[in-house]
Amino acid sequence: MKRDPLYLSSIICCLAFSAAILSCSHIDENERYINIEPVKPEPESVTRAVLLEDFTGQRCVNCPRGTEVIEQLQQELGDSLVIAVGIHGGPLGFKGTARALGLATDVGDEYYNYWKLEYQPVGLINRHGATNYTDWTAEVVKELAKPASLALSAKAAINGSQVDISITAMGIDGTTNGKLQAWLLEDSITALQMMPDGSTNAEYIHNHVLRTPVNGTWGEDVTIHEAEEQTFTLRQPLDEAWNHRHLSIVAFVYDSSGVLQVTKASIEK
Repeated sequence: MKRDPLYLSSIICCLAFSAAILSCSHIDENERYINIEPVKPEPESVTRAVLLEDFTGQRCVNCPRGTEVIEQLQQELGDSLVIAVGIHGGPLGFKGTARALGLATDVGDEYYNYWKLEYQPVGLINRHGATNYTDWTAEVVKELAKPASLALSAKAAINGSQVDISITAMGIDGTTNGKLQAWLLEDSITALQMMPDGSTNAEYIHNHVLRTPVNGTWGEDVTIHEAEEQTFTLRQPLDEAWNHRHLSIVAFVYDSSGVLQVTKASIEK
């Protein structure tokens, strides 16, 4: 019997559809979906940076020697790996007069007293105890050799009379329960400094000077799980006394064992 071509085409389409349905029915339930895990960097691919908190003062005759060590470390290892912060305060800090600019701050005094420091210059290398500037190089190298448990990055931009800051953290190895701290720094500040030979240099250039904490003196609590990425948004009002062209942001995560990761970002104008 002669079949209509349209009828045959309909049969073929139905058979093809049925075959497709049957073939799908033979796929194991566990094979029907692909579970995509979050992608995280391998631990060995994330370099650990080091935070060097330089407790310094304008009345401290040996503090320029500490600055020289920092400059040498950053020249040899890079300022993205050795991130220095000049914390002015303590007994040799100078808060200024009507005629002379001072860089010491109340928060600098608070940090100095909290760590029970006894002299200047003195440094905290990833917050592993007070260290004389003559030992900073060895301690920095030791810290750089340790694996990173976090990846950390930051961006910042001036928005009117404030700085908008974005900090992104990702867990690399295990869960981190600690604190996220952000600081605002200023470079290229011309202010007096007592020198090792006993003279006073009124044209001394101070760099990476801590101006203010952004999110409180001790930061804020964070929990970052392995392979989890979190972004934190912060804002910092600008002070007219700061040179906005020379500002930067330092962000770090720390816990009771010390600083786990640190990063630094210039501020987009």
